[in-house]
Amino acid sequence: MTEAVREIPLSRPWLDEREEELVLEVLRSGRLSLGPWIDRFEEQIAERVGAPFAAAVSSGTGGLHLLCKIAGLGPGDEVITSPLSFVASANCFILEGATPVFADVDPATLNLDPAAVDAAITEHTRAIVAVDMFGYPCELDELGAIADRRGLTLIEDACESLGAEYRGRTLGAHGPSAVFAFYPNKQMATGEGGVVVTHSEEQWQLLRSLRNQGRSYDEDGGWFHHVRLGMNYRWTDVQAAIGLAQLEKLDRILELREAAARRYGELLNEVDGVEPPWRGDADHRRSWFVYVVKLEPDRDRAAVIESLRNEGIGTAEYVPCVHLQPYMRERFAFGEGLCPVAEGTASRTLALPFFSQIEPDDQARVVEALAAALG
Repeated sequence: MTEAVREIPLSRPWLDEREEELVLEVLRSGRLSLGPWIDRFEEQIAERVGAPFAAAVSSGTGGLHLLCKIAGLGPGDEVITSPLSFVASANCFILEGATPVFADVDPATLNLDPAAVDAAITEHTRAIVAVDMFGYPCELDELGAIADRRGLTLIEDACESLGAEYRGRTLGAHGPSAVFAFYPNKQMATGEGGVVVTHSEEQWQLLRSLRNQGRSYDEDGGWFHHVRLGMNYRWTDVQAAIGLAQLEKLDRILELREAAARRYGELLNEVDGVEPPWRGDADHRRSWFVYVVKLEPDRDRAAVIESLRNEGIGTAEYVPCVHLQPYMRERFAFGEGLCPVAEGTASRTLALPFFSQIEPDDQARVVEALAAALG
């Protein structure tokens, strides 16, 4: 009888007794939503990223959608974003009726190429949704200058990048409103949820209202006093409790993920046919979200994936281009050739198991299996 292969998951959140303790405290309080734990979390996350205001929401997608709504985006407007991202980066404004325009990415950073963004602007362009892909900060200064010069709204999709730094300051501290997310594979995990950080008190008040069905928070407003059309993008106090526990150990989480990324880089130096992710420079400090490598163009990615999975190793294509998703092709008639750098990259990327508490021996086993699959 053959021995079962021990599986190494693609991702796993780091949860322990502290999360249990704070969640139990919320449960015993009987206040599960619209309670004080959310306020505490918002204050602490705002301080952590260097923004004066924060509004917790049900997901990163919800936060991006609210920013697009506040920006007044709608039918007839074009919004430029990255083709190499999760679909939420475009869905957030398509939900408001705006049209996606995809600009190509830089081959090293995998973030929007500012020159490509500038070239994509038309008389109908109203906004840019910039993505900090895989935890690597986008070119905020250059994109901000383009937005200012052209009179556009700049929204930062930092959902994968909590803890990253651009030119010496954490993402969220630079001025444009930014959104972070807490899905279980993120640096900080609460199950679902996200937060919008902003430097505008007016925008913060709008976010709080819109996430709660347009409720007014004026002193003379009642519990059921709604002054605008809103959505239910509320978070819960249970999730906020988990978030507070995660914030307490965020520095350690980032350290562990940095160490794991460094270890993978050293191990992959001995492997032919694979390119490690770009580590960056003095102006860009990555917050390690996933560990995504690029295979050489002549390698059979499907065969590599199958080989790794047969060894009990979690892996995935990461990520397909947004504009080539079936609904994008059908609705907007996008096709191959629109963004050649992003398309070429997406055809070769492969995510390796990566999380805060991954064991060094497991990383060695992953790279050994990868080398065998490539060989």
